[in-house]
Amino acid sequence: MSRRLIVPILVAALALGGLAWAQPKVESYPGLGMVPGTPGGTLTLALGDSPPRFFYYGEISAVSQRLTMQMFDPLIYLDLETYDLVPGLARDWSISDDGLVYTLFLREGIVWHDGVPFTADDVVFTFEQIIKNPEARAGDAATFIMTVDGEPRPVTFEAVDDLTVRITLPRPSAPFLQVVGAFYPMPKHKLLPFSVEGGAQPADINNAWPTDVDLSEVVGTGAFMLREYVPGQLVRLVRNPDYWRFDEAGTQLPYLDGLNYLIVPGTDAQVAQFLAGNLDQLNITGAQFPDFKSRELAGAAFRVVSARALFGSPPHLAFNFNATDPDLARVFSDVAFRQAMEYAVDRMRVIDDVYNGLAELPGTPTAPVNAAFYEDTTGLMRMYDLEAAAAALDALGLVDTNGNGVRNITPTRELEFTLTYGNDSPPLTDIATILQNDFAEIGVKANLQGIPAGTLIGTGLSGDYEAIVLGFGNLRDPEQRKPIWQPGGSLYYWHRATQPAGQGDPPNFDVMADWELRIYEIFDQGTTMVDPVARAELYREWQRLNAINVPVIMIAKQSDVGAVYNNVHNYVYSLGVNVGYNPVPFMFKR
Repeated sequence: MSRRLIVPILVAALALGGLAWAQPKVESYPGLGMVPGTPGGTLTLALGDSPPRFFYYGEISAVSQRLTMQMFDPLIYLDLETYDLVPGLARDWSISDDGLVYTLFLREGIVWHDGVPFTADDVVFTFEQIIKNPEARAGDAATFIMTVDGEPRPVTFEAVDDLTVRITLPRPSAPFLQVVGAFYPMPKHKLLPFSVEGGAQPADINNAWPTDVDLSEVVGTGAFMLREYVPGQLVRLVRNPDYWRFDEAGTQLPYLDGLNYLIVPGTDAQVAQFLAGNLDQLNITGAQFPDFKSRELAGAAFRVVSARALFGSPPHLAFNFNATDPDLARVFSDVAFRQAMEYAVDRMRVIDDVYNGLAELPGTPTAPVNAAFYEDTTGLMRMYDLEAAAAALDALGLVDTNGNGVRNITPTRELEFTLTYGNDSPPLTDIATILQNDFAEIGVKANLQGIPAGTLIGTGLSGDYEAIVLGFGNLRDPEQRKPIWQPGGSLYYWHRATQPAGQGDPPNFDVMADWELRIYEIFDQGTTMVDPVARAELYREWQRLNAINVPVIMIAKQSDVGAVYNNVHNYVYSLGVNVGYNPVPFMFKR
């Protein structure tokens, strides 16, 4: 029997059985090797730090993201196998012919962890009072302001009835369903006092749910409920008995009785805890793969799993077009210089030595596994060739004028700069060292500066760097990465001069190169274009422009690699932070 036939039969059976659950959603993923599971057991995982608070939108924190993923549900999920959009808290939706009105039909009977019904009012409150609040530290107000005829106009949310939400857009947005699915609805009855609607100041929303809050105040709709927090040691979640998802055999998810998150700072400490059997699963890097794999082959009770990755952050090398040193700024903003330096980036060595072969040549920047949008630009890349790099630098007049082995920008200014990297990330450390050594071979002096990897993005956004190695995560649709890759975007950090002078101002088009202006147009057109074939081709043009003009030099796309003990089943790798992609409810132990 096909999966599509199983679903309505099981739904009918559950209804006839008089079960009190909400409108159920039945799911199965045989293509991922998943099988119907056995209820019971507790999964123990690691958190790299204590949560700063339990309110997702009050702090940008990977720890908060991991916990929120298990306690809350999005309106729309990603299919774990195909990455297609599938119903979540919204059981269905409709889109008007002009693309301006989205109507979400919510799943009936869903309750928050305290038993209060989940309704359209919660959805409207979340978007209007939290996500669109510019003071919410982890909100996203800018996403819901669209420019029409040069004027900013808001996206509006309204409750038609308890189970229907109407969203009105100022202009069409092709990926808008994905945008909506990237957020978790929050409980209005718990968070109203922290909102403007409830009489608070806009910034007060960030004060919700500190870690010393009564844990019963923190309620979601997700598979697990918050039960215990021991600062610096443990976060314990327990199974939601009212959860609305089921497997194909009719068993309610999640299978697990609970999740224990041990707070274990540092990669080495987490590895030690896993090898000691105190953690059930651990995401690892390609650099760690040989040790883990050799232990598996020697009879350890765990297995190592790897797969090509859609998500994850492929590292890139960026030069600061607006470096405070005017000589460096002039050189770095020259496309011919960046093209020359690309020849000095040994991608295959990084793939083989840093990731132990568990990586591939990157997209520019779309993940190669993303069939919907990926353009193979490897033929446009300037693959490792130090002679070609040296010749290209010579052609730019960047030659060694005093015979000391370092090229000169001017007779008194050597081609020397600081290369910033994450010194607590073994892959980034190794990549930076490889770059430094190869650059030296062509007379370019890079002085390494290590900082905590968690501060790299902030350092890039501040402009306080000369060259830097960091990575931004891939997502399914390029629109979701628009703030990074559209010139003038809030995360377009390598050419900050393109960014608006103030909030609500237009980007600085005057400083954009022609190829940047075209990329800006591509992202604007891609936002509203409805034809999926034409839209995909637009974004393929963008990838070709990136490959040619190298705003940043993409280095490698690492595989997903995880280690998991053999008594854990239905394991699928997850970063734990991608909204809507959560395999944990399907995992079980025996």
